[in-house]
Amino acid sequence: MEATVFNPIQVHLLKMFALDSTQSGLVELKDVLYRHYSAQMNAQLEEMWQIGELSQERLDEINKMDLHKLQ
Repeated sequence: MEATVFNPIQVHLLKMFALDSTQSGLVELKDVLYRHYSAQMNAQLEEMWQIGELSQERLDEINKMDLHKLQ
């Protein structure tokens, strides 16, 4: 059996999250992570829109694609 080696970020997170093992703590953490990554995604999409990489036409094309087939 191969041992798992954690990087420093993973070790820090494991130690930090060991302090709260409640269901409400998990729900709160999921919410915080969702809001963080959602804000990052929105900022990146806004930048793409501003520089012309993203447009309504491109969104319409993406909407018609089968995204499960993308690699």
